[in-house]
Amino acid sequence: MASEHYEHYYVPPSSHWPIIGSVGMGCIMTGFANLLHGHPLGHYLFFFGSFCIAYMMFGWFSDVIRESRKGLYSAQMDRSFRWGMVWFIFSEVMFFAAFFGVLLYVRQFSVPWLAGEGDKTATHLLWPQFKATWPLLVNPDPKLFQGPKEIMNVWGIPALNTLLLLSSGVTVTWAHWGLVKNARTQLVLGLILTVVLGLTFLSFQAYEYYEAYEHYNLTMASGIYGSTFFMLTGFHGAHVTLGTIMLTVILIRCLKGHFTPNHHFGFEAVAWYWHFVDVVWLFLFVFVYWL
Repeated sequence: MASEHYEHYYVPPSSHWPIIGSVGMGCIMTGFANLLHGHPLGHYLFFFGSFCIAYMMFGWFSDVIRESRKGLYSAQMDRSFRWGMVWFIFSEVMFFAAFFGVLLYVRQFSVPWLAGEGDKTATHLLWPQFKATWPLLVNPDPKLFQGPKEIMNVWGIPALNTLLLLSSGVTVTWAHWGLVKNARTQLVLGLILTVVLGLTFLSFQAYEYYEAYEHYNLTMASGIYGSTFFMLTGFHGAHVTLGTIMLTVILIRCLKGHFTPNHHFGFEAVAWYWHFVDVVWLFLFVFVYWL
């Protein structure tokens, strides 16, 4: 890497990556909508869009890494990257806040209203046997949907996954300390442990989904409990997958010696993201599994 950074704000040349990303996002959304309606074209559009996004991310981040290695980024550019990552994580916080809001609304308002709570509700006349309990295991009308047989055991895989993610937060911080102290062995070992813990978490979550479908009859179609459960845990699992890929890329870059104790924002950005994933899981464990 160059010993001196570019003194002025670096303006990159024109890039085709935003166009590819836009095409990919459009195909993903269109394909997903068609998947929901059972159209066969949806599969092809969705996977084509996913390929475009993966190709765009690989190419665009490769360009950014090369520019950083050439020393083209000034201190102002570094601050821009940091603020960009802060706002990206903030948008992710709002994303999950919306789904937690749905869960809160359903549990605190919708379910009691269906049971007749409130002076203006009349839904209890439709289902007089309905009881305001969470999760909804008793079906007011089995012909409409088949509810889950039982809820997920909080002290089984969820508790184990909580331990795994909290441990991964410790290992990635330990790796960061190694980078700051220029202890390369500690850096690499900490990242390897973090990646392994992330992959183990995903493996346990996949097994939990298998248990939910095969033994608990808990699916996206099994009422509001199933849909909120899979929306929250599924999106979090997608974020863990993305974070694990990012950590793997950072591990490869560390092995190549891309970072120094004074210049390693790429590492910091991924560490911030991973800590965000940890915190979201704690809220999931409490509000989805425990309460």
